[in-house]
Amino acid sequence: MTAKLIKGTEIRDEILGEIKQEVENIKTKYGVVPGLVTILVGENPASISYVTAKIKAAQSLGFKEIQDNQPEDITEQQLLALIDRYNKDDSIHGILVQLPLPKGIDEKKVLNAIDPDKDVDGFHPVNVGRLMIGGAEVKFPPCTPAGIQELIVRSGFETKGAEVVVVGRSNIVGKPIAIMMLQKAANANATVTVVHTATKDLAYHCKRAEILIVAAGVPGLVKPEWIKPGACVIDVGVNRVGEKISEKTGRKVAILKGDVDFDAAKEIAGAITPVPGGVGPMTITMLMRNTLNSLKFKLGIAGT
Repeated sequence: MTAKLIKGTEIRDEILGEIKQEVENIKTKYGVVPGLVTILVGENPASISYVTAKIKAAQSLGFKEIQDNQPEDITEQQLLALIDRYNKDDSIHGILVQLPLPKGIDEKKVLNAIDPDKDVDGFHPVNVGRLMIGGAEVKFPPCTPAGIQELIVRSGFETKGAEVVVVGRSNIVGKPIAIMMLQKAANANATVTVVHTATKDLAYHCKRAEILIVAAGVPGLVKPEWIKPGACVIDVGVNRVGEKISEKTGRKVAILKGDVDFDAAKEIAGAITPVPGGVGPMTITMLMRNTLNSLKFKLGIAGT
């Protein structure tokens, strides 16, 4: 039996609809909307594309959105001063500095300069600590892991007591999603195993998983025989493996492949995310939700 497709685009639209309604309700009751600033240094094409998508999403939801473009030769001191200005701006609830930054600027120093209560990416050490503690301490879970959790829950999979295996231990996906699924909380409370390049028998651990989250960055790493029949498989990998000519535009486009052998895996898994169209659409969506929640924390209505 072919697995159910977990379509990130559909779940994204559902969540964005919820966010938009909340924004309208807050605007009506309190007269404010979430404020998001994206700081782009230089003209990296990939960064411009990603920032444009963030801007479009924020504007469609009724956010106050500021796109602050800075020249390639901005100094570290000037960039830190700019961040400090937005830290002090009460109309701004989320601050993003698009990476990578030019040589000569310490990315870690810049990201750590963002007020943790406006760090809607969830990467500041304070927010990493909050995530580890869990419960009411958590303000901004990292966006991709938060999106993964939503895909699992909204697809109807029970997480309480479930065997979850995470392939990959990155600070952006692997570690945080493991912590999130481990928490004693709704939509979590799972038994979590993290495997990585030093794990002796990847196949053995993957085969135990009722929920398998693969974020290794290796195309086709997980073979169909590694998958437990009926498991929920979340493929985070987006690997460029070549190019093809688009039938729609006639232009060259990248051929993308996930970390899971999708065609074979879909005949074994109970549900699986496609690549593209699975996890990818969720990241900006959860960024928007974190920005909304930042405003709600400020208004004292978080959790309502």
